Amino acid sequence: MRTEDLEKRALGLPGAVESAHFGKRDFRVGNRIFMSLPEAGRAVVKFTPDQQKLFLETEPGLCAAVPGGWGAKGWTSVYFMDADDDIVCHVMDTAWRNVAPKSCSQS
Repeated sequence: MRTEDLEKRALGLPGAVESAHFGKRDFRVGNRIFMSLPEAGRAVVKFTPDQQKLFLETEPGLCAAVPGGWGAKGWTSVYFMDADDDIVCHVMDTAWRNVAPKSCSQS
């Protein structure tokens, strides 16, 4: 998946907007970050620790825990450039649902 496709998909999710923190682009819903783009070819998404564990087991080449405390809280790197588009979309949807207000996530 190309960066442009990832951005378009993220902004197509209900309530999603682009912003930035620590000089890096991010995508938010309800003012909560569900994905950031810290460098070319890598996104960081908000998973629960259990979701992260599952994705690390099922998609080891695609996902890696962010080092340190952020990773322990579920933040996960996704190397999307050579990944299957459907899997990347599933990852992004999961992260979005984790932070979306109930009114958005029920739609």
